Amino acid sequence: MLAAMLPYYEGVWGNPSSIYAEGREARKALDTARRQVAEVLGARANDIVFTSGGSESDNLALRGAAYGAVRRGRHLITTAIEHHAVLHTVEQLEREGFEATYLPVDSEGFVDPGELERALRPDTTVVSVMYANNEVGTVEPIAELALVAKAHNPHVIFHTDAVQAAGAQDLNVDALGVDLLSLTAHKLYGPKGVGALYVRPRTPLVAQILGGSQERNRRAGTEDVAGAIGLATALRLAYEERDGRRAHAGALRDTLWRDLSQATPGLRLTGPSDFGRRLDNNLSFCVEGVEGEAVLIQLDLNGISASSGSACTTGSLEPSHVLTAMGLPSSLARASLRLTLGKDNTEADVRRIVEVLPPSVEKLRRLAPVMT
Repeated sequence: MLAAMLPYYEGVWGNPSSIYAEGREARKALDTARRQVAEVLGARANDIVFTSGGSESDNLALRGAAYGAVRRGRHLITTAIEHHAVLHTVEQLEREGFEATYLPVDSEGFVDPGELERALRPDTTVVSVMYANNEVGTVEPIAELALVAKAHNPHVIFHTDAVQAAGAQDLNVDALGVDLLSLTAHKLYGPKGVGALYVRPRTPLVAQILGGSQERNRRAGTEDVAGAIGLATALRLAYEERDGRRAHAGALRDTLWRDLSQATPGLRLTGPSDFGRRLDNNLSFCVEGVEGEAVLIQLDLNGISASSGSACTTGSLEPSHVLTAMGLPSSLARASLRLTLGKDNTEADVRRIVEVLPPSVEKLRRLAPVMT
C-alpha cells in the first residue's frame, strides 16, 4: 500500500483540479482510486466522495441528508449504540430544530426491525444504523432494516456507518439497499486521515465543507491524492483477501475466548453469543471484580495492546454507552475489555494473552477489588 502511495508524495504533486500536466496526472490517479472504491461497493465512480475519515463521512451523511431533505420533514432515526460521530451529529441536529428517535437494542446489541417500523413517521427523512458495532462486534441486519424503511416511504434516506464492517462484510450497496455508506482507510490497514462516503444518485445532500467545487460540489478542498490511493489499495486488498483474513482472525478469536474463559472465572461475554453474527476479529467481554482500565494497564505493561470500550473514548470516566444500552449495569460496563485480532496476529500472540491476563486479573481482584 505504501508503495502505491509514495509516487503521489514524491513526484506527482499536482493539484487534481488544475489543467496543467502535473494536475492532469494527479486527476487520473484520483479517478482510478475512486473507481476502485466504487467497484468494491458495486457503485459508480461518481457516487464516491473522498473525505478525511469515518467521522467526516458520518457527519456529511447525516447533516447533508437532513438538510437536503428538510422540506420533507425533520425527524431522524438512529440507534443507541452508534459511534459518537453519528450520535453527536444527531444531537447537534436536535439542537438545530430536528427531532430524533434512538432505537433500543437487545442484550446482544441487535436492532429489532419491528422497533424501526414502529419508530417511522410521516416526517421521517433519515435513518442511520451502523453495519457492525465497533465495541462488541454485532453485525446488524442492514438489508432488512433498509427494506423496512423503504417500505414505509421510498424517499427515506438510509445511511449505514460501515467503518468497522469494511473488509469483513459485503459492502454491495444495492444488496444492502442503502443510500449512504461511510468508510475509513485506517480500519483496513490503510492510512489515517482519509475516508469515503458513498452517495446514491439523486440522494439530496448539502455540502458541509465549502470553498470549492471538488468532489462534484459535495466536499470542498484539494483532495489528498496519496490518501485516496491508499484507501483504494487497502480496500481492494481487504476484499481480495477477505475470506482468508476472516478465517484466520476467527480461529484465533475462538481459541482466545475458549482458553481465557477456562482460565479466568468471572468473564462475561458482551455482544452476540453466536460468533457467526459478530465480526470475526472481535472479542469483547467484562471482567467481574476489576476496573477495565486497570486491566488495560497490566496488559500494556506486558506489551499487549487492548481497549476498554471504544478507542475513541479512551480516558472517559463514563461507562460505555454501547454496553449500558445493552442493559449492563454501569459498574460492570466499566470492567469491559475489547481484544481485536488482525491479519498479523499469531497463535503465539493468543498464548501470550492467556499467559498474562488470568494472573493479572487475579492480582487486581486481590489488591483492588471492585464490586460489580
